[in-house]
Amino acid sequence: MFPNIRIILVETYHPGNLGSTARAMKTMGLTQLYLVNPVSFPHPEATQLAAGAEDVLNQARVCDNLQQAVKGCSLVVGASARLRHLALTNFNPHQAAEALQAESQISEVALVFGRERSGLHNDELAYCTHQVSIEGNPDYSILNIAQAVQILCYEIFNAKQPTALTTTHLNSTPSRKKTSQLPTLEAIQGFETHLEQALAASGFLNGASDRALKELQNFFRRTHPSQHELGILRSLISRLEKQGHFYYQHANKTNQDTH
Repeated sequence: MFPNIRIILVETYHPGNLGSTARAMKTMGLTQLYLVNPVSFPHPEATQLAAGAEDVLNQARVCDNLQQAVKGCSLVVGASARLRHLALTNFNPHQAAEALQAESQISEVALVFGRERSGLHNDELAYCTHQVSIEGNPDYSILNIAQAVQILCYEIFNAKQPTALTTTHLNSTPSRKKTSQLPTLEAIQGFETHLEQALAASGFLNGASDRALKELQNFFRRTHPSQHELGILRSLISRLEKQGHFYYQHANKTNQDTH
C-alpha cells in the first residue's frame, strides 16, 4: 500500500523487536523495512515474533549506516523520545504521517527509529529533514520500538489529505507538490557543502563560529526548497563565486600595476 515509505531501524539490539516491527508494519500496509547494523539478524526470535509477517522481515534490507539507508529519500523523519534542540522542523505523529504519505506519492521517504536505550545520535539526526515525538505520560514516556512503529504506521495508514499546518512545514502545497519535486537528502547535503566552500572562499567564515555556519545551513534545510529552487540557489552561489574570483584577480592586478 505504501511502496515508497521506508521504516528504518538503527542498531536494534533485541531481535524480537525486529519481528514485532515487521508485524506492526504489515498490519498497516507497509513493507519496506531497512535495518542499519542490527545486532542479531536473522534470528529465530525475530521470525517467531513476526507472526505471519515473515515476508516483510525476510526482504528487509540490511545497511552499513544510516546514510546508505536513506539514500534517494527527499523526506526523512527521525523519531525521538524527546524533541532535541536542533534546527529541525518538529512534527507530531499525525503531521508526520500526513507529510510522509503526501511526499511518498512522488518520491521515496523514510521514518527512522534509533536504538532501544539511546535512540538516534545527533549526528544521525543530521540525516533527517524533520523529527517526530510521541507524547505520553511525562512520568513514564518510554515506548518499546515496535510500539512506536505501530503508532506511527497507524497514523500513516489513516492519513488522508495534508493539513494546512503540514504543508506549511513542508513549504509546499498539494497542488505545487504535483509539479515541484523535493530534492533528495544527498542533493541538500551537496548544496550545504557548496555553500560552506563558497563562504570559506569569500572570507565570511573567518572568525565566525562553526555554529554560525550550521545555523545558516539549517535555515535552508528548514525551508525545504524544491528541486528547482535548490538548483537556482546553487547557480546563484556559483555565479557569486565567479564574480568573487574576478574581483580578486582584478584587485591583485591593480596592486601589481600600482607597484
